[in-house]
Amino acid sequence: MFSGRIIKLVVFELLEFAAFSVPTLVIMEQFATAYQKTRDGSDRTHYWLIVSCSIAYVAAMSLLIWVPIKVVLFKRWHLYKKIVGWRPVLMMCVVLTTLPSFSFSIAVTEVQKNFNGSQNSVPDSLPDLPVSLVLFSLIVVDITEKLRIYPLRGSQQSHEDNDIHITSLHQIKTVTEQVVRGDENPAPAQAAKPAVMSQPHHHMTVLVGPQEPSFHSGILRTMSHRDVRAELFLRSFLTWSDTIEMLRVAGHHAVYSSGWVYPVYIFSYISLLRMVFTPKNPLLNSMGVLLQDLPFVFLRLSLIIALGTITPVLGLCKNILVTVSYVYFNYVTKLRPFSAFETSPF
Repeated sequence: MFSGRIIKLVVFELLEFAAFSVPTLVIMEQFATAYQKTRDGSDRTHYWLIVSCSIAYVAAMSLLIWVPIKVVLFKRWHLYKKIVGWRPVLMMCVVLTTLPSFSFSIAVTEVQKNFNGSQNSVPDSLPDLPVSLVLFSLIVVDITEKLRIYPLRGSQQSHEDNDIHITSLHQIKTVTEQVVRGDENPAPAQAAKPAVMSQPHHHMTVLVGPQEPSFHSGILRTMSHRDVRAELFLRSFLTWSDTIEMLRVAGHHAVYSSGWVYPVYIFSYISLLRMVFTPKNPLLNSMGVLLQDLPFVFLRLSLIIALGTITPVLGLCKNILVTVSYVYFNYVTKLRPFSAFETSPF
C-alpha cells in the first residue's frame, strides 16, 4: 500500500511534467496548422514535420534536462538545500517552455499576416486558449512548488498571521507595562529610562489599526477560518493577473496585426522571470517593480497613446501607484525631510 507522501510526490511530479510539456505541444500544433494553410491542402508533410519536431523537442528537453535535474534534487538533498533564493523547476519552465511558446505564438500571427501577402487571412482576434494554457501551466507549477512543504490532509493555520498577532500583543503589553510602572513607582522608572531610550524608536511605537472582529463559535467561526494552503491558490493567481491582462491585449487585432505584438510579448515574458525567485526572497518586491510594473507603465502608456484604450486605464494606474509607492516608502522616506516617523489614530 502506497503512503500518502508517495502519492503526493507522484501527483505533483505528474502535474509539473504536464505543465512543462503540454503548452509547447499545443502551441507548435497551432503553428503547424497555420503554416499548413499556406501550403497545398492535400499535402500534410509540413504539418506532421512540425508536430514531430515539437514532440522531439519536448522529449529531448525532458530526458536531457528535466529528468536529470529532478533526480538530482530528489536524491541529493544537501545540494537542494544549497539552492538559495531561486527555484530551478520554475527556471526550467520559464526558459524551456514559456520562451518557445511565446516565440511560436508570434510566429503564428506572422504566418497568417504573410499569407498571400495580405491581411485578409488574419482573424479578428487570436484564440485565447494557447496563451491561457501557458500561463495556467506556470501557475500550476508555482502552486505545486509552494504546496510541497504543506501537508494535504489535516488542518493548517497561517503561521504568519499568528506571528503578527503575537508580536502586536507583545508590543502593546510592553508599552502598557512601562506606563503602569511609571505611574506607580517613579523612581524605578527613572532608573530604567536609559535602557528604554536606548531602544530604537520603532520598537516603542505601537501601530494601532481598526479593531478586527473575532468569532469563537457558530457559523461565523466556521466562515472566518483561514488556511494558508487555500490562500496560496488565491495569491498565486492574483500575482499574475497583471501579466494575464497584458497578454490578453496581445490578442487584440490592432496589436497582433502590427509591430506592437513584439513589445507586449517581450515585456510579458520579462515579467514572468519573477517566478524564478522564491516567495520569501527579499529581492522579490524590487524585482516585481523592475520587471513588471515599471516596464508596464511605459508599455501601457504607449499603447493608449498609439491605439487607444485597448488596455485598461486601471492597469496603468495600478502600475504607476505600485512603482511610486515602492520608491517613496523604501527610499524617499529615508531622506531627512521625510524621515520623521508619524502615527495617526485615524
